[in-house]
Amino acid sequence: MGFKYDKHNKYHRFGRSCLITAVSLFVLMWVWWLTSMIIQRSLDLNVSPLATPQDSFAALFELMKNGDPMEHRSLWSWVWSSLSKFIRGFILALVIALPVGLLMGNFRLVREFLTPWVEVVRPIAPIAWAPILVIIFQATNGSIMVVFIGIFFPLLTNIVFGVQKIDSTLIDAAKTLGASDGQIFLKVLVPSTVPYLMNGIKVGLGVGWMCIVAAELYNTSLSGIGYFVKFMIDNSSYDYAFAGIIIIAILGLLTTGVAEYVSKVVSRRMGVDA
Repeated sequence: MGFKYDKHNKYHRFGRSCLITAVSLFVLMWVWWLTSMIIQRSLDLNVSPLATPQDSFAALFELMKNGDPMEHRSLWSWVWSSLSKFIRGFILALVIALPVGLLMGNFRLVREFLTPWVEVVRPIAPIAWAPILVIIFQATNGSIMVVFIGIFFPLLTNIVFGVQKIDSTLIDAAKTLGASDGQIFLKVLVPSTVPYLMNGIKVGLGVGWMCIVAAELYNTSLSGIGYFVKFMIDNSSYDYAFAGIIIIAILGLLTTGVAEYVSKVVSRRMGVDA
C-alpha cells in the first residue's frame, strides 16, 4: 500500500510540475506578445522591434527549412560557426583551469602567488574584452579567447574551492594505508573535486554563450549566430533576429543539460555525490 502511495505521489508531482511549466510558458508568451504590442503602438511603428512570439517562431521554422532570407545560408552553417568557436574556447579553458586550480588548491605558495592575478582580472566582464581580443586575434581566434575568459574563471574558482573542501581525514587515511602522493592526487584529490568541477562547467557554459554572442557582434568574419542576430537587426528583420535569439537560448539549455547529465554519470562512476 505504501509503495502505491509513493508511486502515486511521484506521478502527481510530475504532472503538477508539467502543468506549472506549461502555464509559466503560456504567461511568458502572453507577456512577450503584450510588450511587443505596447512598444509598437507607443513608438508608432509598422513593425515592433520586439517581434511577437508568433512572428519569431514562424521565422525560426522558415530559417530551419529554407535558411536565412538575405545571405541564403543554412541555419546549421550559422550555428556551427558559433558552436565550433565555443567548443574550442571551452576546451582551452578546461585544459588550463584544471591543473592550475588543482595546484592553487593544493599548494599554498602557488595560491598566494596567483590569487592577486585572479582577483584583478576576474571581476572584469568577459564581454568587455570582446572588442580588444577581436582586434588582437582577429575574428575567429578573438571570439575563442572571449569564450575562454568567460569559462575559465568559474572553472578555476570552483576547482580551487573543491580542493580546499576535501576532508583532511581522507588524505590522512590514505597516507596511513601507504598511498603515495601520486595515488592520493589521483584517488582522493581529483575525485573529490569532480562535483565542484562540474558545477564550474555548468556555470561557465552559460557565461560562455553570452561571450560568444558578444564577441560575434564585433567580428568581421560574417559568421556565427551572434553576427546573424546583429545582421538581421541592421536590416530590420526583427522576426529573424528573435529567431536567432531563440536558437541561442536552445543551445544554452542543451549544453548545460548535457553538462548536468555528464556530471551525474561521472560522479556516480567515481562514487562521489553530485
